[in-house]
Amino acid sequence: MEASMESSDGVDGGTMGKIDLWHGDPSVVDLTNRVHLLPCVVKHDGPCPISHYFKPRKSDLVCDGLAVEEAFFRGRKLQGVTVSIPEGYRGYVLAKKKLTGGSDMEANSWVSNAEFQNITYWNHDGLPSKQDPLTRCFQWFAVADALHEPITKEELAFASAAQDN
Repeated sequence: MEASMESSDGVDGGTMGKIDLWHGDPSVVDLTNRVHLLPCVVKHDGPCPISHYFKPRKSDLVCDGLAVEEAFFRGRKLQGVTVSIPEGYRGYVLAKKKLTGGSDMEANSWVSNAEFQNITYWNHDGLPSKQDPLTRCFQWFAVADALHEPITKEELAFASAAQDN
C-alpha cells in the first residue's frame, strides 16, 4: 500500500511525501503487545535492553472497565492499559527511507518497519480512564467511517422527503 500527501489547496510550498506501508510484507515486524506510550521524553534513539529496566505487570485494579497494569520507569510508578486499534485499522512504525535521487518526493519518503494492533499507554499522575486523550481519539474512527460511508438511494430519498415536510 502506498499513500501520498500533498498540499490540499494547491498552493506551492506544500510538503509532498510518500509512505510505503506494504501490509503483509514478511519483513515487517509485528509489534502487537509490545508498543508502549510513556508520559515522558526519552532522549535516546537506538537499541537498549528495555526488558531489564521496564517490566510491566498486571494489577488487580480495574478502572472504567479497563484492566490496569503497573510498571516503574526511573523509579516512578506508572499505571497503564492496553487498548486495541479499532477494527479495520492498524498502527505502523515508520522510518525515513534512504534517499535514492534528488526529488522532493524522495526526500520525504517513509517506509513501514513494523505494525501493531494494540498499544499500552501509561499515566504517571492518575489512573487510566476512558476519558484519556488516547482512548478518546479512537472514537473519531467511528465518526470518520460514518462520514465516508456511501449513501444509498433509499437513504437519500428518505432524507429528501423529510426535508420537504
